[in-house]
Amino acid sequence: MAQLKVGDPAPDFDMLSDQGARVKLSEQRGKRVVLYFYPKDDTPGCTRQACGLRDNYARIESGNAVVFGVSPDDQASHQAFKEKFNLPFPLLVDEGHKVAEAYSVWGEQQRNVRSHFVIDENGKLADVQVQVTPEESVERALASVAG
Repeated sequence: MAQLKVGDPAPDFDMLSDQGARVKLSEQRGKRVVLYFYPKDDTPGCTRQACGLRDNYARIESGNAVVFGVSPDDQASHQAFKEKFNLPFPLLVDEGHKVAEAYSVWGEQQRNVRSHFVIDENGKLADVQVQVTPEESVERALASVAG
C-alpha cells in the first residue's frame, strides 16, 4: 500500500478504547487529531512517546486537538499501561492491525512502525511522520498542533 502524505484524506477508523468505548475518526471532525502508532504497551520507547505526549497534553488541547494512541495490544493491556503512566488520552485497540495497515505503518516485524499522523478539522492529513524516534514524534506533533 502506498505511503500516505500530507493532504490525503485520513483513513477512517472505528476502534475500541482502553475503556471499551467505540472511537470513530469521523466523529472527531472540527478538532485536530494526533493519531500515534506504537509497537507495544509498557516498553521503553513506547513509554517515552506516550509520556511525552502526556506531559504536553495541555498544549495539545489548547491547539483544539485530541490524542489517540494505537497498538495491537488488547484492552486490558491498554488499561494497565494507561493507569501506570497516568495517560490522559485514550489508547485504541487495533485488533488484527487493520488500522495500522490502512495507515501503512504495519511493519515487516509484525508490529506497528512508530509514527504519528496529525489530522486536521476536516479529516485531511496535516502531518505524516513515519519511523520517528519517540522524542521526534512528540516534538513534531507539538509543532503541528501547538504552533
